[in-house]
Amino acid sequence: MTNRAQVFADLVRYETRLYNVLGERLRAEHGLTASQFEFLRIIGGREDCRVNDLAHEVAITVGATSKGVDRLEAAGWVSRRPNPQNRRSSLLALTEAGRRLLDAATPTFENELRTWLADPLTARSLEQLATTLARLRGTLEDARVGMPTG
Repeated sequence: MTNRAQVFADLVRYETRLYNVLGERLRAEHGLTASQFEFLRIIGGREDCRVNDLAHEVAITVGATSKGVDRLEAAGWVSRRPNPQNRRSSLLALTEAGRRLLDAATPTFENELRTWLADPLTARSLEQLATTLARLRGTLEDARVGMPTG
């Protein structure tokens, strides 16, 4: 019988260590944190991205997301423009500097994922892991649980 507590511990500890090693490389080579990279990646991959969309995607509070976006905006990597559909929100977009930074940092991110995620597994195992994690994430999202409040 599978020890679910051990699966949980391994999953959480692996994610933490992977996030840390990604952050160390991104900071050393590009001067940005893993969370800043993730925000830039999500904003750059969506048209009409709102702070609320970003908060939902990364499962953190809107307040924390807004503060993170404020830092990206202050660094000159993200801009806000009024949302024509809702005066209370704004739409986020990468600036030219933000796009250049994302383009420069993406190979570093992908190389680290190759080293610490893809290389230790067979292609089939990686595909199974991807399918399993997507199913697990979807289960939580469909149940609308695990999102912070505030």
